[in-house]
Amino acid sequence: MSSTTLGQGAAIAFVCVLATSALSQDADPQAIVDAQFAAAGNQKGVRASGAKGVCVKGSFTPTAEAASLSKAPHFAKTVPVTARFSMGGSNAKISDKTKPVTRGFAMRLSDTTGDLVLVIISAPVFSTKTPKQLLDFATVRAPGPDGKPDADKVKAFTAANPETTKQGAWLNARPVPASFVGVDYWGVHAYTLTNAKNEAKVVKLKTVATAGQLGLSDDELKAKPDSFYADELKDRLATGPASFDLVAIMGEAGDPTSDPTVMWPEENRKSVKLGTLAIAAIEPAATCDVATFDPVVDLPEGIAGPTDDPMFAIRSPAYAVSLSRRSAQQ
Repeated sequence: MSSTTLGQGAAIAFVCVLATSALSQDADPQAIVDAQFAAAGNQKGVRASGAKGVCVKGSFTPTAEAASLSKAPHFAKTVPVTARFSMGGSNAKISDKTKPVTRGFAMRLSDTTGDLVLVIISAPVFSTKTPKQLLDFATVRAPGPDGKPDADKVKAFTAANPETTKQGAWLNARPVPASFVGVDYWGVHAYTLTNAKNEAKVVKLKTVATAGQLGLSDDELKAKPDSFYADELKDRLATGPASFDLVAIMGEAGDPTSDPTVMWPEENRKSVKLGTLAIAAIEPAATCDVATFDPVVDLPEGIAGPTDDPMFAIRSPAYAVSLSRRSAQQ
């Protein structure tokens, strides 16, 4: 398994900032990360996003169809997986019962040739479409002297940026998941899969929970403690692995690839099962903390991220900044 040292992370961040400056415009990765931390009270030694989470291990077994779409070696044989489920944001004390917050699923599929890293969330859309919008989104949510964001500033930002309400609306329309493995996760960015014949297909990736959509009723939610996901997952895995189908939702003409706040319609859309993710056991947090789950850098031949999506491009330098800060505070 490859790991990113702090020195490598800084170098990666520098290169990515140069390569994506046209996309990220005037939104500095450091400013974005600082704003994300400020929005949750500047907690120390945590991630800028996904601060509260559980590290797990398992495996990925591809289907026969996977190789017809991608020549990545991870789609040719069973490979080990290190993954992390998390609650969105930099608040490590957030309640698991919080509804309008995405649950995250970051995974590293390991092969002797390198890693395939995917970062997906429990909503089909992202909260913002540009780094500058993300910076402003986080900035207006920073608490004031009373410990709360300025409601008028949040309202004004929302009115001027209606696309930033899509993710919250999706989450609020659905029950709080009863388990990290009882909800589907989407890759909000478009990927290009290329097979051995150099045939390319644009897709979006999604994991479908084998257990189905396990939601909590209001009464069930009230009875839960603020931190129940880790124990629920530990108890569930004691009886056997939890699994997801990894599927590729096939792109069609007109599907946007530059704006992750836009959902591709899934009804009547062709999808291909790429394989099965089996989550077998909980791992020590340190296993997931030694490096970032960087979906931009850690991509093998056969799968490529979008070249026109600024939110994808900004991930690598922002993750490096977050890792550097987290490591310095521990």
